[in-house]
Amino acid sequence: MTDIRKGRWTARHDEPFVVFIIGMRINKLWKVHKWFPLVVAMTNMLRELYPRPDLGFMGAKTWFGRTIVVIQYWKSFEDLETYAKARDKVHLPAWAAFNRAIGNNGDVGIYHETYSIAPGQYENIYVNMPPTLLGSTTTVEAARGRNTSARGRMATPSSI
Repeated sequence: MTDIRKGRWTARHDEPFVVFIIGMRINKLWKVHKWFPLVVAMTNMLRELYPRPDLGFMGAKTWFGRTIVVIQYWKSFEDLETYAKARDKVHLPAWAAFNRAIGNNGDVGIYHETYSIAPGQYENIYVNMPPTLLGSTTTVEAARGRNTSARGRMATPSSI
């Protein structure tokens, strides 16, 4: 059963972190042999990352459709980059395989966006939700007091 938390909650992370949005778009649905290996590769990367918090990975959430979106949270850009370039991890061989099999032919599109977030530069609210997104990777506290408003949630503890 999902842990639905009744009421208003907010996620707090008092250290900088990175939000990494990565995904793919299936441009030619009938070319399963082109896009399915990417789905498998991302699944394998997440399987590699979840049991290894020492790599700096904090967690992720995936949505499936013609465009697949994976929102990942990392402790730092350096951790993310180190993982991406590691020859002994799943990502680098998967990236090379993508370039060999698809490259720029248009069968499958891939994308990513990277955001470095400082404390006090984000806010969130979860109402009657299980811990999700950032809330599933860090501390979640009741949205009371200064956490009642978006402006209050944007404040860093030192600015209060």
